[in-house]
Amino acid sequence: MKKFLSLLLCLALVLSMTACGNKDEEKDNNGGGIDDIQIGVTDTPAPTQDVTVPTATDAPAPTGDEPVVTEAPVYVRADDEDIYEQVLGGFTEYSDKAKAADSVDKRFVYFAQAEAYLLDSAVMIPTTTQGGAYTISRVAPRTVPYVQWGNDDDRLKGLIISDEFCTPEERADMLAEWAKAVAGETTYDPAAYLTSKGHTIKTDYALTFSTAPVTIDWLNTSSQSDTEITVNCVDGLVEYNNLGQMVPALAESWSVSDDGLTYTFNIRKGVKWYTAEGQEYAEVTAKDFEAGFHHMLDTQAGLEWLIDGIIVGGTDYYANGGSWDAVGYKATDDYTLTVTLEQPTSYFMTMLTYSCFLPICDSFYQSRGGVYGVDEYAAASADTQKYTFGKSDDVSSQVYCGPFLLKKLQKDSEILVERNKGYYKNDEVKINSIKWVFDDGSNYDAFYNDVLKGVYAGCALTSATGILQKAKDDGNFDKYSYISDTTSTTYFGGLNVNRGTFALESGAAASPKNEQQKIDTQTALLNKNFRKALQHAFDKGTQNATSRGEDLKYTNLRNMYTHPQFVQLENATADDEGHTFPAGTFYGDMVQYYVDKLGCKVKVADGIDGWYQPEAAKEYLAKAKEELGSSVTFPIQIDVVYNSTDDYYVAQAAAYKQVVEDTLGKENVQVNMVEATTKEDYYACGYRASNGEAGNYDMFYGSGWGPDYGDPSTYLDTFLGEGAGYMTKVIGLF
Repeated sequence: MKKFLSLLLCLALVLSMTACGNKDEEKDNNGGGIDDIQIGVTDTPAPTQDVTVPTATDAPAPTGDEPVVTEAPVYVRADDEDIYEQVLGGFTEYSDKAKAADSVDKRFVYFAQAEAYLLDSAVMIPTTTQGGAYTISRVAPRTVPYVQWGNDDDRLKGLIISDEFCTPEERADMLAEWAKAVAGETTYDPAAYLTSKGHTIKTDYALTFSTAPVTIDWLNTSSQSDTEITVNCVDGLVEYNNLGQMVPALAESWSVSDDGLTYTFNIRKGVKWYTAEGQEYAEVTAKDFEAGFHHMLDTQAGLEWLIDGIIVGGTDYYANGGSWDAVGYKATDDYTLTVTLEQPTSYFMTMLTYSCFLPICDSFYQSRGGVYGVDEYAAASADTQKYTFGKSDDVSSQVYCGPFLLKKLQKDSEILVERNKGYYKNDEVKINSIKWVFDDGSNYDAFYNDVLKGVYAGCALTSATGILQKAKDDGNFDKYSYISDTTSTTYFGGLNVNRGTFALESGAAASPKNEQQKIDTQTALLNKNFRKALQHAFDKGTQNATSRGEDLKYTNLRNMYTHPQFVQLENATADDEGHTFPAGTFYGDMVQYYVDKLGCKVKVADGIDGWYQPEAAKEYLAKAKEELGSSVTFPIQIDVVYNSTDDYYVAQAAAYKQVVEDTLGKENVQVNMVEATTKEDYYACGYRASNGEAGNYDMFYGSGWGPDYGDPSTYLDTFLGEGAGYMTKVIGLF
């Protein structure tokens, strides 16, 4: 998805792509909550590598004089639902209220309460967003879709690239013209401006990648690393332009019924699907959109839950074996798509710019072994000889209707897309090719030199990589640097409250903890005051300085999950206790009100270290130690896995260890830096972990979430329980 992002992936992007920018509730609130859940010792422990169980032939006959032997403790993972209810049960209650609200404004108020509860639980801590780094670039600003959600900001067809770096003054001029264009006062033509300043416009663009796509089926994935390439090769119903305006794409027009439940899209006639070789394959029809939606629900790859409570019959189909005929997403003829909603949904149109609503060519899909039906698809896709749709090692296993055709996908070297000459909006395509070059991040000097040569359009100037100092030494910092925009993507740290993995299957990235230490860690992490002690001891500014440098260490810090200015109230709105928020109140201001009301010591604004409070951390630790008593032995061991092949990650982990141990004392908390010696092992421990049980860490801060549509639920739904939330796996659940 966009959506589920790796921080390592983000680093690769920012270096190369610079175009844009319950009943247990009271107990948990009191900071305790370990009584209801039995952690650790069982009556009949299963053998582990640390426990030797003698066989009957080895055991001597009892004489009655033997000393009593105490069995070694064995860590046992608890029930996910029990743990979730303990730490986040109240969050779900507020979320449910929001979804049942009778107005959009009231919905936002309830979501603000839900987010405050999430933050106060201290199971996660927002850390940073994208951007906010010194940058040099040849890309004109605001030439890709300018929007906070969906996949459109990965669509690069409108890029304007110069042969020279843009100066800060030139960027300021272009941004001023862009603002006038947004206000309707003029048009925005950065190519004409740059040409007038002596620049030459380039038509080919290159950037780097570190994680290759595992599929080119854009509906069978939930990772941005898969879709950031393919969204350049397929269009959806609508899209955003570079002024932030929603405009028609493959739906040339649409209408909404008076009750807000039925959306009718008129599909553009004459648009074609093309093979990777550029040969016309078929016409795009409404049936292709129905096929794409059907296929997306069948794959259950992590996108399907987004339509829960939105599309009539959708959830019943994929989750309960309901009939496809009852799903409200149908082609009524070749050029008409009708979508029926369960209830009026103010943000529904904003959802359509996300990849789960993209089409696939129905006839091509079936020619490659594709079938419809959840069980039918599972069976067919298991036969890799017959099912050959969307294979990442075969660019011909997909057809394309977007501005580019996928020409090459070599996972360890290069990915290439080239202009689709048959594209129906070719006048909007400003570049002829986009090339992604594999870069494992091990040689920043070489990368920077390639930027200076024009191989890549630009890069972030970061401290940990040494590039910032190089740019200062060679004068490029003074001549060309600017601070890149921050975005709506939020990276966060998650505490693994129900750990199930302590080493990869290969034995790599193994925890140094013994069984008793494993038990002690989880017991401590289930104590709310201990979690708060850890989170308030986390000096995010110091850690961020390892990348951004001292002077920008706060610039991209984020302190709440949703972007603070993501939405705002249209009308003055009162909550259930009579507190009224004025019209125009931003979402973040409402979250701050409820955070304060909970007594949570967090400031949610961007650009500050709103969590780091050493004295509060020590107070929470003292409370936790009192509550935990003799149930644990200090110091509590916290495992942090890091990628040792990347200096940036080494510096991050070392900074986290230092600030937490310095604040709480090594006699209380010991941070274990657990080495992953390859990027693949690092990803397997966290970002690519298939579920909560597979997460191999106690604290992980390498993942993030970017919004899919224009409503706070796009963030908050990721922490819903019972396996409904995509990001609960980061805190070790589901």
